[in-house]
Amino acid sequence: MAQAVTQETQDADGQSWLGMAEQWFSRLASWAAELLGSASAFVLSTAAIIFWAVSGPFFHYSDTWQLVVNTATTVLTFLAVFLIQHTQNKEGKALQLKLDELIHSTKQARNRLIDLEHCSADELKQLEKEFARRRREADRRGDRA
Repeated sequence: MAQAVTQETQDADGQSWLGMAEQWFSRLASWAAELLGSASAFVLSTAAIIFWAVSGPFFHYSDTWQLVVNTATTVLTFLAVFLIQHTQNKEGKALQLKLDELIHSTKQARNRLIDLEHCSADELKQLEKEFARRRREADRRGDRA
């Protein structure tokens, strides 16, 4: 029965619908983050707020006039949080993997530093103390390299 469910949730190429949805969302999130972070988006948003403010006298500064901008900004902000957070998570993971690869490929680096983002707070604190100690020792030796 599990096999039948799996077959129903896959397309002709064998990719699951969930996987396709995740890919679509990832592309959407990347596109949205790029767009939302552009100068054009800032200019457009600023123009919309100025237009809204200027239109106030025509609507007698009514509750509906205020509700329009409040609702629009709340909805857009709510959606943007998820899109931007997804992009940040993806980029953060990619950065960590790149750093892990550099650590792995450097002969003098300690491989135990790979995947540090999954360490406990206590383990990170110990490493922080170790690096602070090494820095003080290097300062005493006059080693600035």
